[in-house]
Amino acid sequence: MRTDNTSGRMQAGPGRFILWTVLAVLLDLLTKQLAVSFLNGRDGLPVIPGIFELLYVENRGAAFGILPDRQILFIPAAVLIILIAGYAFTHSGKKIYRLIAVMMGAGAAGNLIDRLFCGYVRDFLYFSLIDFPVFNVADIYVTVSCVLLILLILTEKERDVHETDH
Repeated sequence: MRTDNTSGRMQAGPGRFILWTVLAVLLDLLTKQLAVSFLNGRDGLPVIPGIFELLYVENRGAAFGILPDRQILFIPAAVLIILIAGYAFTHSGKKIYRLIAVMMGAGAAGNLIDRLFCGYVRDFLYFSLIDFPVFNVADIYVTVSCVLLILLILTEKERDVHETDH
């Protein structure tokens, strides 16, 4: 941790971002490897019958399978997201924003690794009740971090509005 000279806030160095991101990516890759080992070539494995199942799918596109076989577009985008997340982590004094940065970076990195080494992203979590597209742990990281970021921005904006009203 180091102090920002302009604000006096404590900042986390890039080593912490790398450590936490690597740990989160390892969890993502472990779950994907387990999915390949136990689910590949099988029909879905019901966890909650009719609602949620484990179903291995090789996604060759982006979110929800859009833009199939356009890996060349996704690779630079993922690298950019990881770099921005690392920058945000090292320049934020708030732990919640650092958590969001790690989740965003880990989600981008986990799916980037799949794209580079497999040519597709390994998905395996499926809400069959609503026929939601199959997803993975990296996707959860990205989705949760985006929702948290939006909520934080909205609540801070709302707080700022109320503070200026008084």
